Amino acid sequence: MKSSTLFKTIFIVSLLSLSNIPANNRLYAQKTEGKEQFQVYKVYADAAYELKYAKERALKGQKNIIIFVGGNWCIWCRRLDAFLKNDPELSKALGQYEVMHINYSKENKNEKILATLNNPQQYGFPVIVLLDDKGNYMATKNTGDLEKGNGYSKEKMSDFLHKWSYKNINHK
Repeated sequence: MKSSTLFKTIFIVSLLSLSNIPANNRLYAQKTEGKEQFQVYKVYADAAYELKYAKERALKGQKNIIIFVGGNWCIWCRRLDAFLKNDPELSKALGQYEVMHINYSKENKNEKILATLNNPQQYGFPVIVLLDDKGNYMATKNTGDLEKGNGYSKEKMSDFLHKWSYKNINHK
């Protein structure tokens, strides 16, 4: 009789605890994030696969590749993304590149692909890696050098994007 009572108690407690979990989270091991949350970095994306196709697009489009390494957890990554998206001149300058984001988080550090890019995570986040149109490494930029106050400097960012653009590098 005691085991029957214990089973019923465990069963009821389990049902009560499940009733407090939102329906959309019941079937997933990873917490589902709302659309309003920052999600530029794809946590579980295959960065090597994405880089392969970024290289193909860059070569066809005659663009250098700019890779932003960071994570959805990073406030400075959020600031950089908003800064670049919300400024029409910087958005246009960024359009001269094949843009890619590589996630670095506790869920997926992408260490293998980042090792091929000279381990840019050593500089903190976000960090920028530049590749030419063929995918050859050109430079790594610590974004702290582009900061101004609690954000980024438009002048420094504009100069940086111009300096490493395909047209500037290839004198076209």
